[in-house]
This record gives sequence, C-alpha cells and structure tokens, in this order.
Amino acid sequence: MNENIALDPSWLAHLNNEFEKPYMLELKQFLLSEKQQGKTILPPPSQWFNALNSMSFEQLKVVVLGQDPYPTAGHAHGLSFSVLPEVKPLPKSLLNINKELFEDLGIDNSHTGNLQSWADQGVLLLNSVLTVEQGNANAHKGKGWEHFTNEIIQTINDNSENIVFIIWGAYAQKKGALIDQSKHHVITSAHPSPLSAYRGFWGSKPFSKTNDYLKLKNKTPIQWAL
Repeated sequence: MNENIALDPSWLAHLNNEFEKPYMLELKQFLLSEKQQGKTILPPPSQWFNALNSMSFEQLKVVVLGQDPYPTAGHAHGLSFSVLPEVKPLPKSLLNINKELFEDLGIDNSHTGNLQSWADQGVLLLNSVLTVEQGNANAHKGKGWEHFTNEIIQTINDNSENIVFIIWGAYAQKKGALIDQSKHHVITSAHPSPLSAYRGFWGSKPFSKTNDYLKLKNKTPIQWAL
C-alpha cells in the first residue's frame, strides 16, 4: 500500500498486479483519507499483511478465514482470530476456539490468544478485510479489501494442491465458492462466535481433521499447542 509495507516475494509474485488495479487505488485513497481525518486504523500498517508474511507461498498448508480485525487498540496484529500476547480476557470467539481444541485434541491454549506460531507453521489466518477503524467494527467493509482477499484465495486455489480450508460461518462460506474441492480439502462449520457456535461448531473437530488430512498427503501436521 506504500513504500513502507513489504510483502513476501513468493506472494508478491502472484499478487503484484493487484496493487495497481482501480479497486486497490481506491482503497489506498480511502485509507489515506481516514488517516487525514485523524482516525486510527488497526492494526498498524506494518502488520496488515502479517498473515501472508508469516510464511512463503510454498509453505502454506492451511487457510482459516475470518472477517475483519478486532477494533480494540492493541488486539489485532494481522492474523484472523489472533490477539497480541498481553491481551486478557480473550475475545469470546477465540475462547470457543480454544475450548473446541481442548475437546478435540486435549490441548489447553487458554493461557494465550496469540496464534502466531500457527501462522509460522503454514496456517494462513486470513481476514476478508485487513483493516478496521478503532472502535468501529466493520468500518472498512466494502472498501476493496474483499476483492484483494478473494484474489488471494483464487491464487491459492489455482496454484496449490491439497490445502486445508477451515471455513467458519456464513460470511466465510462466500469465499468457499472460490475453492475447487477436488484439489483441496474444505472443513466447514458454524462460526465459533457465542451467537452461533451451538449450530455446529461444537464437536466439529477441525484441528484433528486438518492433521489427519495433512498426514494423508504426507505433510507435517500442525502443532496446535501454543
């Protein structure tokens, strides 16, 4: 988005053309205008592409789709569902993710909400919208990020094989339409939010299912313990 933001070269090779397209130029102008109005944009610009920069394109194994960053200062750091290490209490969706992980694999991550180690192992924790205005959830919805993150999903779909896509909730399922399920493995359930977890998130066992598939494809399973 500007000269201070670097994207991993392996991802840039696939996505470089996106940065000069009209929708991205409009998004740049919107974000600049927000900043000029004195609004705080979260996370900081250096972390907008943290999900992509945590791994090379070739290291990617799993995609977890989220919605938009947490609007509370000091929480979001560019990974869907994840918060910085010092954040307490944890967001409710993340508490439910930890609860399902414990029920699924007996792993207790209740001490932290920082999922960076998942990302470092090839789990792309991708929000549909990569920025938000502080204190105003969904403020950057419909401004262009969705187009960009659709391109990320399309790029993964077209140029990789045997990727696990974990899709939680109706919003993320819209992106699921971009995925060729003959090439990739899709795990779908309700969202872990307290408003919807009872509709099928509980007992969905996404973590063990992911590792079972990775092992089937001779890939190293994810160490979910934090």
